Amino acid sequence: MKKLRPFIRLLESEDIPQIAAAFEELGWDKPASQYERYLAEQIFDARDVHVAFVESEFAGYITICWTSTYPPFREAKIPEIVDFNVLPKFRRQGIGTALMDKVESEITNVSPMAGIGVGMTPDYGAAQKLYVLRGYVPDGRGMVYRGHYVTYGEEITIDDNMALYLTKKLK
Repeated sequence: MKKLRPFIRLLESEDIPQIAAAFEELGWDKPASQYERYLAEQIFDARDVHVAFVESEFAGYITICWTSTYPPFREAKIPEIVDFNVLPKFRRQGIGTALMDKVESEITNVSPMAGIGVGMTPDYGAAQKLYVLRGYVPDGRGMVYRGHYVTYGEEITIDDNMALYLTKKLK
């Protein structure tokens, strides 16, 4: 597929209806209220939300939480890349790479390291591969489910609350 050159900028309030509608059309639970909260967090410098457009059409977004909720990242002052989505029709065309390049560049201004958590179900397979190919490695603490490390023999439900956390040393 041909690589697209997206226009990437910070989230603005006018973007929210288009973003929410795009995810509603896919049947994904990503309501406008989520992006309104993100915008408020961006205004207070807690999160940056970078949105990608191809021509004037919303293509995807990625956020940076400057203070992670994951304790090892928070303690080490590692910003966390959180909630990264590219609409299916724009995947494998360079949009995700452009968004990752943008946030990694922003993170280098405050930290030599970036962190990210990734889900463990097949739905996250493309993301798992992308992060490894970009140089992210597991932080060595194992799987996390609902805020705690999974221990040997523990029974849990595998869902979107199961994650593996990764880090990357930035240049």
